[in-house]
Amino acid sequence: MSATPATISLPTRRLDDAVVSLLQSLKVGDRIRIVQTLRVGSRTWPAEAVGVFRGMGYLSTGVTTNRLPEDDIIVPTVHFTKDNGELTSISLDENTKVEKL
Repeated sequence: MSATPATISLPTRRLDDAVVSLLQSLKVGDRIRIVQTLRVGSRTWPAEAVGVFRGMGYLSTGVTTNRLPEDDIIVPTVHFTKDNGELTSISLDENTKVEKL
């Protein structure tokens, strides 16, 4: 896994330029905080995770039947290790906030 892909983009939305710049500047071993907004129905709340950056990649998903390759969804994913040793990955969305600590 490389530290960061050359380009970072979402399939249908736009990532904030500041988030993209920060992600591209991260080095393996940097401490980071990621905050995402969770939503269930009309209720929303922030969820925070802190750990050591391990790298980035893309998660390829798709439908479960044979269809066109254009049906695949590819989302950027940040890989990090939490302080308790848990290996974690978070898929980014347009509301994700990332901070270098």
